[in-house]
Amino acid sequence: MQFFPAALQNLSDQFARLPGIGGKTAQRLAFHVLSLPLQDAQEFADAIMEAKRTVKCCPVCQNLTDREICPICDDDSRDHGLICVVAEPKDVIAMERSREYRGVYHVLHGVISPLNHVTQDDIRVKELLMRVSKGDVREVIMATNPDTEGEATAMYISRLLRPMEVKVTRLAYGVPVGSQLEYADEVTLSRALEGRQEI
Repeated sequence: MQFFPAALQNLSDQFARLPGIGGKTAQRLAFHVLSLPLQDAQEFADAIMEAKRTVKCCPVCQNLTDREICPICDDDSRDHGLICVVAEPKDVIAMERSREYRGVYHVLHGVISPLNHVTQDDIRVKELLMRVSKGDVREVIMATNPDTEGEATAMYISRLLRPMEVKVTRLAYGVPVGSQLEYADEVTLSRALEGRQEI
């Protein structure tokens, strides 16, 4: 027995396809959209279509942009000899929030994950190698997540870059600011000791 009209069920099913959205949340979102005035619902739909039409990958760094080249790659005040490699576009936003990094980026759009059937051919490694092979890059910072897939991806890329005589570094790990040592795990404490700095 069908409880909802087919169009409402279809809308709920589409929301459920989004990452992190379960059945009940999808249903709530569908009901919310249905309760919107027609103009607001149209603006919501138009925003989705506009983003799909205009947002693309920057041909240099693979970050998302609506321009020919993204604003970071187009910024002459940035250090183009320093590339920070991240897994996803949202990681660029996180790095930029620190306001400390003044180099450029390379977005892989994923990490190597055999369990999820993601190989090195599924992420943007070739584009990174082409950038570095031009000879203008002096350092590549691996800023993938410190989990199994992120570590495997960083190690794989560093092995590919080694013959190119470019310095490859990894983001330091350690105890998060505001936390307490007693709650830190052994691996975090070990990495924090390895990455210690003089003060």
